[in-house]
Amino acid sequence: MRQSRRRDATRDKLYAAAVDLIAEQGFAATTVDAIAERAGVAKGTVYYNFPSKTALFEELLRHGIGRLTDRLRAAADGLAPAEAVAALVAAQLGFMRDDRAFAQLLLSEMWRTNREWHQTVTLLRSEAIGAIAEVLSAGVAAGEFDPGLDVQLAASALFGVGLVVAVDWLVFQPDRPIEDVLAGLRSIVASRLRPAPSGGDTVG
Repeated sequence: MRQSRRRDATRDKLYAAAVDLIAEQGFAATTVDAIAERAGVAKGTVYYNFPSKTALFEELLRHGIGRLTDRLRAAADGLAPAEAVAALVAAQLGFMRDDRAFAQLLLSEMWRTNREWHQTVTLLRSEAIGAIAEVLSAGVAAGEFDPGLDVQLAASALFGVGLVVAVDWLVFQPDRPIEDVLAGLRSIVASRLRPAPSGGDTVG
């Protein structure tokens, strides 16, 4: 157990070092030596935990997107659909604020289809969006959201909006309070999800 905790702690240090370096200078320019130096460990420690730089990066993506998915699920747990959506928005925005380097990395990697780990990114993205889709499906079933809502498209849209708004906020309006950003984003999302009285458009 102690050895497992020690290994997890070492991997966390390597993930943190790798994500910072790759966000700063790109994957190709980031060396194993640099990762080891930034993490404060020997180069051999990197290879003891990961067979290659590519394997480290793929596991980094699994680790980061997994944390995001867990945060989304935990935020929505036990809440009514409308409240759960508001909590999802807050959780995603908070995650991006707390881990800016990974948010930057994730946004850039989702555009790259020629990477060895593209299938991994696609699968993990689907898991995160799936957590949002579950809440939207429950809202449709409960009559809180428009019955004609395209749940999968709406979940993808909500995930994407969260990413873009987070980038716009953190890069161009970093002094703006998160509460202010959340209030505006929640208002937009709520207005597009609730049932339209005369069959108007929704997110889906």
